[in-house]
Amino acid sequence: MPAPVLDPTVRHLYVHVPFCPTICPYCDFHVLTRRAGLVERYLERVEEEAARLADEYPVDLDTVYIGGGTPSFLRDAEITALVGSVRRHLGWGRAENTLEINPGTVSPARAALWRDLGFGRASVGVQSLDDATLKFLGRQHDARQAREAVATLVETGFRVSGDLITAVPGQPLESDIRGLVELGVGHVSAYTLTIEPGTEFARRGVTVEEDDERRGFEETEARLTDLGFSRYEISNYARPGQESRHNLAYWEGRTYLGLGPGAAGHYPATPGGEVLTLRRTNPHLHDWLTGEGGEAEAITPEEYVTDALFMGLRLRAGLDLADLSRRSGVDMRTRYATPLAANVERGLLMLEGDRLRATPGGWWVLNRVVTDFLEA
Repeated sequence: MPAPVLDPTVRHLYVHVPFCPTICPYCDFHVLTRRAGLVERYLERVEEEAARLADEYPVDLDTVYIGGGTPSFLRDAEITALVGSVRRHLGWGRAENTLEINPGTVSPARAALWRDLGFGRASVGVQSLDDATLKFLGRQHDARQAREAVATLVETGFRVSGDLITAVPGQPLESDIRGLVELGVGHVSAYTLTIEPGTEFARRGVTVEEDDERRGFEETEARLTDLGFSRYEISNYARPGQESRHNLAYWEGRTYLGLGPGAAGHYPATPGGEVLTLRRTNPHLHDWLTGEGGEAEAITPEEYVTDALFMGLRLRAGLDLADLSRRSGVDMRTRYATPLAANVERGLLMLEGDRLRATPGGWWVLNRVVTDFLEA
């Protein structure tokens, strides 16, 4: 097996801000409401962790993504301090810098500050432009605030991505999609409402019907395609040139730093060993504040391959088997000849030269497709 060839330099950074004004009933991320002194301690620890990451890894950033939580819930001085810590130790993204934004936190003055800090892309948690749907989802903003927030960000010069949740009972999905596009967004992330264990929705017994899920999946693509967007990933649509460069790094199996409580990172390992990369997930806030390092998972070349298949097949463009073989050191065509042939025969995958793609039917059962590779 040839030696794997991975870029040793980390070019992407995710920063997790765990604070939210309220906790949505469908949310299972590591989030909590702010309390006196907690944000200050968080910012001090970010500074320490950013310095450590800079010492441990060669870093030359293409993208920075600050997510949560609700990063835009930070006060002006707090977000300024957070960005300062990142820039001081790790630099800033040359290609793209994204801030996740709650519509209820936007004003012209704050939008101008975020631009001045170096953010060029805004990912806005719109979820719906229908008040009844927003109320069901437990959102604190209403449709008017969402429209005004997106319009303000567009006017301030951001590339704006709007999040939508689909498969919500009674949701006017076509109106949501058309309204969001008319506001000037260049990117839409459309996620099916998912009921995760431990969430408020799970405790209430809320369910999502598979027919509603499939209908939302299909209608979103049809409507956005008609409006000039392309589905470049299972849940993501963009006008030409508006794709999320940071998220593409995840889907393409690149390494990235994770900074903050609950943040996950995918790090290069020491060349020459049996471990190709490391995945490390930071502990939740209170343990992270004490300096606890979280858990690291060693990723072998074959584990790297199955991860890359699961992520890469989410993309409409799929992945390049020759490139994956080069990066992992695993000869994809030889090692996985049986599941490749079987899933092409079933109509779940397409193989054109070295380019492997999932068909629309394969997207719907992607877990099953990748399981075939795991079992091989």
